[in-house]
Amino acid sequence: MKRIMRYFLLLTVLAMMAETVLAQVQKYKELHQVKRKETIFGIARENGITIEELVKANPEMNTPGYELKKGDYIRIPYPSGEEPQTATSAAPQQPQMPTKGTADKPAGKDMRQREIRLGIMLPLHNNDGDGKRMLEYYRGVLMACDSLKMQGISTDVRAWNVAEDADINKILKDPNAADRDLIIGPLYTKQVKALGDFALAHDIRVLIPFSINSQEIYNNYNLFQAYQNGNQLNEAYVQRFMQRFKDCHPVLIDCNDSTSTKGGFTTVLRRRLEQEGIAYSITNLKSSEAMFKKAFAMNQRNIVILNTSRSTELNVAFAKLNGMLTTTPGILVTMFGYTEWLMYTRSHLDNFYKFDVYIPSTYYMNPLSPRAERIRQKYRWNFHQDMQSYHQRFAVTGFDHAFFMLKGLHLYGTHFTGASGMAGYTAIQTPLHFERIGNGGLQNRAVLFVHYTPDNKVETINF
Repeated sequence: MKRIMRYFLLLTVLAMMAETVLAQVQKYKELHQVKRKETIFGIARENGITIEELVKANPEMNTPGYELKKGDYIRIPYPSGEEPQTATSAAPQQPQMPTKGTADKPAGKDMRQREIRLGIMLPLHNNDGDGKRMLEYYRGVLMACDSLKMQGISTDVRAWNVAEDADINKILKDPNAADRDLIIGPLYTKQVKALGDFALAHDIRVLIPFSINSQEIYNNYNLFQAYQNGNQLNEAYVQRFMQRFKDCHPVLIDCNDSTSTKGGFTTVLRRRLEQEGIAYSITNLKSSEAMFKKAFAMNQRNIVILNTSRSTELNVAFAKLNGMLTTTPGILVTMFGYTEWLMYTRSHLDNFYKFDVYIPSTYYMNPLSPRAERIRQKYRWNFHQDMQSYHQRFAVTGFDHAFFMLKGLHLYGTHFTGASGMAGYTAIQTPLHFERIGNGGLQNRAVLFVHYTPDNKVETINF
């Protein structure tokens, strides 16, 4: 009991750290959606401002690796000497969809002109793995609030420990829950409907951050679901595969793994290849060298796909491919892998580079990037320990989620849909962009490829 009380006290202190003064009013002339081939220099010149003025209005441009992308929204400040207006008059006019239920949230200024009220409803305890991971995620959220404060975006944060056996209906009776603008949670499917209904009644946006098997996303307009299920990801990965490797010869390798769960992906891929009239080859890890080589094209690049993600079979595949290159050095080979391969870099990195490996995923943080190092240092400084050694760093996911959502709500208020480019934020690890599902909620569609290039570099290709 004493241990639990200590953690509640810790959470209270962290929440108080995140509470800040009233948000400063953003002063800019308009929001500009970036067009193809536009540059920072060109946009500044066309609007009669200096590059320095444009960058000052858009602090994210100072982020290492920032790129101006088509579809992004950026703020255009007033030229020196002109009278600024408030963010309310500059906000884009979009049709407001009616919310379901009766919103009885306490009256207050538009969240674009005040602090954003954030609620966290996750298992925030130290009793099991879920709690420990969500505590780390929550710390990342607080770090995002602290970073946003430097951009003049203030937050009022309140957190509730919503464990797996908690009755969320009792928690929702807390008067402080009804005045939130955004709630991040829950972690468990059985708690989604109650929170979703509550969000509709009080006109609150809800970000569901992790795996949920609920149908509420299809009929609740206020839900943002970050998680994508396996079927959705298979379709997304195949679509991007077809775009990226349309000029390659696909070679599918049967790895004889009866425990593999990758049949869903290879089935969708084969169906799509056949629909497009693209010929492909199938071979086996146990095939002779001659039969194995026969599956490969000699006059075009081959894209190799295994039907398992296990490291053991991957090691055998690399051995087969290296042997083939020794006897037939002219064959061109690229490999398309699975998210699990990101855990194998320590043992397979040289082959990842050699075979031009692409790994599909929904998250990736380059461990050598300056932003990754800064957030690791900030976490260590704030909490006097390192992040847990999961491949997906939950604190960084919390940071990305909170920064994206809070900045978007600050810019657009209730009009924020999380569409690509709206928030003007480049994720450190976990990208988001949402699309509306009919008349229901918003589903994250962001995926990426991690590419290990033959010149020993790693690039992230975001979609």
